[in-house]
Amino acid sequence: MFQFIPIMNRVFHHHILRSLVAFFPHIRFQSHGLLSKAFSRIPTRHQPHRHHNYNDNDNGNGDPKNQKPWNEAFGSRFQLHKSRGQHLLTNPRILDSIVRRANIYPDDTVLEIGPGTGNLTVRLLQYASKVIAVEIDHRMVDSLLGRVSQLGLADRLTVIKENALMTKLPPFDLCVANIPYGISSPLIAKLLFETRPPCFRTATLLLQKEFARRLLAMPGDSDYNRLAVNVGLVANVEFLMDVSKKDFVPSPKVDSTLVKIRPRDEVPVVDLDEWQAFIRTCFSKRNKTLGAIFKQKKKIAELLERLKKKKEKEEEEEDDDDDDCENGEAEVGGDGLEVGLFKERVIGILKSGGLEEKRPSKLSNEELLHLLQLFNKEGIVFH
Repeated sequence: MFQFIPIMNRVFHHHILRSLVAFFPHIRFQSHGLLSKAFSRIPTRHQPHRHHNYNDNDNGNGDPKNQKPWNEAFGSRFQLHKSRGQHLLTNPRILDSIVRRANIYPDDTVLEIGPGTGNLTVRLLQYASKVIAVEIDHRMVDSLLGRVSQLGLADRLTVIKENALMTKLPPFDLCVANIPYGISSPLIAKLLFETRPPCFRTATLLLQKEFARRLLAMPGDSDYNRLAVNVGLVANVEFLMDVSKKDFVPSPKVDSTLVKIRPRDEVPVVDLDEWQAFIRTCFSKRNKTLGAIFKQKKKIAELLERLKKKKEKEEEEEDDDDDDCENGEAEVGGDGLEVGLFKERVIGILKSGGLEEKRPSKLSNEELLHLLQLFNKEGIVFH
């Protein structure tokens, strides 16, 4: 009977092996020098689970456009901190799409904030003349420099080891970045308002989805807010695509959205510091009417105090001090305005523009600009 075992039907042999593996997963069974194909299809406790993005490895040679992305999970060899917004994009299709949608010209200098280990950087280097990467984590910097050197692209990469919010950014044509969620708002403000007018053509940014919704909001939307108002004054924001949280390592709690920010060619003539202070006042209670907002005692007192300081400054510049101020209190244009009278004056301005019953969350930038001009015409300033 035993002499028939070597010539057993192969299919029956595989069924036996499958049964044995099911009961003894820690033992590897082999027959006639061939591992059963059935065994390879049965997971064991010693077979590590692999994320679907981890199978794409970059060998560091050849054209990066044709390479698979860097193995972030196993190749970086250091811990990524979610608390610092260190979520590395690993999906090659999404990375390629970001570069394509950025519309990079061959002579462009591209700014990248938070390059990580270079998944996006190596792609940008294939299309741009130069890439400037700003990264604060020295571990990321070492990994990025090593990777780019292996690819022979180090001569076109400049790395700034600084906090992007604290350092002065060099001139650049485009900004393309998967920026840490925690610095999204101040970074966009830095890009758009630190240098006026902005020196760049567009900023293609991967943002937290909820934040991007607020950035894209229009008057009347439930998400309309100060951020959208301030950015909308100086730039246009375009939705490009959503990106799943599964495309990152480690996976964040929320999905992301890719947007493109284009600075406007023409911006209204307005003091941006005062504009932002004015918008901060209006949106302190964005769903209340402007009349209700400006009737608050605190708001009236702040505006009145600012008006007094403005008058003091004007008198000092004219060298017209008449020493009529006692205990540090300045005279207000000779009117002796009381808080109650000043409040009536403010409400009168709102009524003259037909805006007393309007809510700031429903107003366009043109309407808000008009209101600010009405206040300034009456000598009332916000900064």
